[in-house]
Amino acid sequence: MMTALLLMVGGLSVEALLTLLVLTGLFLVLLLTPLPTDMVFVGALSLLMLAGVLEPERALAGFGSQGLVTVGALYVVVAGLQETGGIQLLTRWLLRPPGRSRLTHLRLLLPISGLSAFLNNTPVVAILIPPLTEWCRRHRLQPSQFLIPLSYASILGGMCTLVGTSTNLVVNSLYVSRYGGPGIPLFALSLVGVPCALAGLIYLTLGSQRLLPRRDGARAAFSNPQSYTLELVVHGKSPLLGVPLADNEVRKVHDAYLAELIRDGKSFAPPPMEETLQEGDRLLFVGNLTAMRQLLRIKGVQLAADEGFARAEAPGDRRLVEAVVSHTCPLVGKSLREGRFRQQYNAVVIAMSRNGERLQGSLAGIPLRAGDVLLIESHAGFLPRQRESGDFYLLHELGDEVAIRTPARAGVSFAILLLMVLSVGLGGVSMLKASMLAAGLMLATGCCTAARARRRIEWHVLMVIGAALGLGAALEQSGAARALATGVMSLSGGSAWGTLALIYLATVICTELITNNAAVALMFPMAMEAAERLEVSPLPFLFSLMIAGSASFLTPIGYQTNLMVYGAGGYRFADYFRFGLPVTLLVGAICLTLSPLIWPF
Repeated sequence: MMTALLLMVGGLSVEALLTLLVLTGLFLVLLLTPLPTDMVFVGALSLLMLAGVLEPERALAGFGSQGLVTVGALYVVVAGLQETGGIQLLTRWLLRPPGRSRLTHLRLLLPISGLSAFLNNTPVVAILIPPLTEWCRRHRLQPSQFLIPLSYASILGGMCTLVGTSTNLVVNSLYVSRYGGPGIPLFALSLVGVPCALAGLIYLTLGSQRLLPRRDGARAAFSNPQSYTLELVVHGKSPLLGVPLADNEVRKVHDAYLAELIRDGKSFAPPPMEETLQEGDRLLFVGNLTAMRQLLRIKGVQLAADEGFARAEAPGDRRLVEAVVSHTCPLVGKSLREGRFRQQYNAVVIAMSRNGERLQGSLAGIPLRAGDVLLIESHAGFLPRQRESGDFYLLHELGDEVAIRTPARAGVSFAILLLMVLSVGLGGVSMLKASMLAAGLMLATGCCTAARARRRIEWHVLMVIGAALGLGAALEQSGAARALATGVMSLSGGSAWGTLALIYLATVICTELITNNAAVALMFPMAMEAAERLEVSPLPFLFSLMIAGSASFLTPIGYQTNLMVYGAGGYRFADYFRFGLPVTLLVGAICLTLSPLIWPF
């Protein structure tokens, strides 16, 4: 499509050609390399600034935009709800015993969409996945029937209000910068978003059982008996030395089978029971999750040096953590050995699941992929530190609930959220002011500390937003947006609705390939240029851009929550396309029909 547009449009300036070239390179780098998205966007913006396409003030203006600051403040609001356990309390109410299957889906998905209309859906989904998978196990249901619907329901909820997703706030910020005025009202998008969400929820409720696979997911792969292998080494001061294997403590662990003894490079499989342990002996065990926990607590043994790390003396210092590899993890595309996982995280991967199946053999040489589920044996500080980084999603300590630090203030945190919504919806306060007030109240009332608020902010997301806004400014200033808009109008035959449909389609494709915030920031100048050249209202384009920026249902990589449930549900790439295509078509048809009717051209 890009090539066709360029062939149709002549007379591009050097700045416009350079901008299009840099953006083409940006797409290729994101598609073909594992480089972090934020660094790629900042690098592209730097190139255009150094080339003189943008002045520094214009290039960096996005980092001080209202939309970006509002998104940052909302992270603090969500942090307060998480720290007080407000979201966790709601999930416990949701996960009641199931009734009729279809009603169960609707009972779960409808409140999740409602909550996601006012909160960042990423923490909502992250908090729900562990109890939901356990709930499925307890009631003999397949997690794969619920996890993709969970992600899609949260995305649909984000389409319903201005604060439902950061994408909407970015578009609103761009609109205010271009046209001035107070911006988009909180519930203006609801006129299109609510019908899209309701139609999507009906589809999710009716189609989940028929179109989604029946798989048990990563948790089942981890909990299956005889699914683990664990290699331990006996150290020099071990109380196990000189004790025959028949009477040794390492053989008293229930459901753990000592499969092999390796001494001086020689293997004994199975090991003779009269043999006594010596310093440096390596013991290979096979067993289930509970047995692995007990083995790791035995004094006198530690994980083998090439598989793990020296454990702390206190057995209570060790944790078993389940984690999903994020698309921003620096180890994506590298094996555990190449990425020096043990040294970088002071932790060891003892099992790995991909598409719901546990990977066999030596894990050290397997390249990591985004969405892989890892079972990690780590120190006590690993979990809180990595929850506040972008390397992993869905960090969850097996056998434990998420820590709630200030449960007494859960009601206070919800009251602050309600105050924020009412002040925008009824009081006419701008979203920027309301979010900053709510963030300040979360800190002032002790719902969240300043240190934890800083850690909860996803700085890489803010970097992408700021850089994408700068790249959007380059498209507009260089004339590239005007040229692209002319090309789109030519393809549509000058039809306003056809141009709207093509821009919607292009935004959906961009959202699946790069982040949703970046997609709308890059498409906004072209959409507004097209509206102005057609001499029609920009509002249908504006609201369609918001919906299209969130309509990521075709791949696991297009939206963060899709990737979070990818490994946990044991899904394959094709599952998203098969189940998500009808949602994409349904939402697109409703949006493109209603937008011009509600806000006429």
